[in-house]
Amino acid sequence: MGNAMSVAGDDGDGDMRDFSRRGVLGLGLGAAAAGIAGCGSGSGGGTGPGSPGAVKNPPPGRKPAARPIGDGSTADTGPQPHQPDKPVPLQPGETPPQFVVFSWDGAGEIGNGLFPRFLKLARDHGAAMTFFLSGLYLLPESKKDLYQPPNNPAGASDIGYLKDENVRATLSCVREAWLDGHEIGTHFNGHFCAGSGSVARWTPQDWRSEIDQAVSFVTNWRTHTGFTDLEPLPFDYRRELTGARTPCLLGQDGLLPTAAKLGWRYDSSSPGGLQVWPVKKSGVWDLPLQSLPFPGHSFEVLSMDYNILANQSKNTTRGVPANYPGWRTQATATYLGGFRRAYETNRAPLFIGNHFEEWNGGIYMDAVEEALKSMADKRDVRLVSFRQFADWLDVQDPKVLARLRELAPGQSPAGGWSAYLTAA
Repeated sequence: MGNAMSVAGDDGDGDMRDFSRRGVLGLGLGAAAAGIAGCGSGSGGGTGPGSPGAVKNPPPGRKPAARPIGDGSTADTGPQPHQPDKPVPLQPGETPPQFVVFSWDGAGEIGNGLFPRFLKLARDHGAAMTFFLSGLYLLPESKKDLYQPPNNPAGASDIGYLKDENVRATLSCVREAWLDGHEIGTHFNGHFCAGSGSVARWTPQDWRSEIDQAVSFVTNWRTHTGFTDLEPLPFDYRRELTGARTPCLLGQDGLLPTAAKLGWRYDSSSPGGLQVWPVKKSGVWDLPLQSLPFPGHSFEVLSMDYNILANQSKNTTRGVPANYPGWRTQATATYLGGFRRAYETNRAPLFIGNHFEEWNGGIYMDAVEEALKSMADKRDVRLVSFRQFADWLDVQDPKVLARLRELAPGQSPAGGWSAYLTAA
C-alpha cells in the first residue's frame, strides 16, 4: 500500500497490514465501570441524522405499533425513523457528496457515558453512525457457557463480559441509537485475535456459527437476563444486520462467503485501505478503514483511534499526561487532514473507527467530537452510516463509480467535476 508506519517496539517490518492486526489486539470494553450514565428510552425527537430529507418519526404522542418477535427481546416497529430520502443517481457533471462514516467497535455502555455522549452529538449535528454491537455485551456472564466460540472453549472470550447493570445500559443505548436512525451492525462475540482459535483461521462455517450466536444473544436477551422492565429493541435484528467489522481486522476472506450468502451489503474488515472510492469483494461492498496523513510523520496512520494511540504512546493506553494536549491536537488533525484531502480532491468517502474508551485521558473521544463538529457544517457533507452509504452506492451508474475509482488519494478530477463526470 506504500504507506509504512513505524512504532517503537514493533517487530521491525513497519508494515501497515501487520500493524493493523497488532494495533487492535485485545480491544473491547472492560467488564465493569461504576456510575452508569445511561441512555433514555429513545429520543423520538430532533431533526434526525443522515443528510437532508431525514424524517420521519411518528407524530407526537403516537408510538409505532410493535409486533413482538420471539421472547419479546426485539419487536418489529416498522420502518426505522430518521432515515434520509431515497438515494438517487448522480446526474452528469454533478459533484459527488462527501460521505463520512463514524463507526464504533463493541458499542457497549459501561458507565463512562460515552455512548450517550455521542448519541447526543449525532443528534446535535444531524449525523448517522454505525454501531458494531458485540453480541456478548447482551449476555450475562452467569450465562457465558451458552457461547460456543469456534475453535475455543465454551464461554471463552478475549473481551470481558459486562456486569448486569452494564448490559441494561447497553440495551437502552442500542434502543435509542436505532430510534435516532443509526445502524446496528455486529462486532461478533469473543474477539479472538491470536493463537489457534484466532478469527484469522476461521472458515465460512465458523463465521456462520459466530454470526448465528451473535444474533441469538441480541434476540434472546430477555430470556438470558431475566430482565422484565425494559422495552424490546425496536427492530428485527435478522433483517437489520447488513454488515460488520471483524476483531482486529482479521478473517475477512473467511467471512465474505458467509456474508454474501446472508445477503449482507458491506463489510468493514479489510486490514487497511486508501482514500479511494470502494469496490465489491464477493458481491459485498468492501469499506475498509483508511490510511490518513499523520501530522509530523512521513508515514500514514489507519483511521482508528487505537492505531493513532499506538503511534503516540506505544501501545499503552495510559501515556504521560503532559503529552495529552499535543496528542489530542495531533489526533484531531489526522481526522481533519484526511477529511480535507478527500473533500478538496477526489471526494472519496472517509471511514473512521472508534471505541467507547477513555484511553490517554479520553483525548481520542475529544478528537472525534471536534472533528465531527468541524465536518458537519461543510457543503455537500453527509454524515451517514455504512448501510446508508451502501444504499447510495447501489443506485449509482457503474460507469460513474468506475470513473470515480480512477482518482487516487488527493487527486482532483481533471477539468473539475462537471467535465470529469460528464465524460463518464
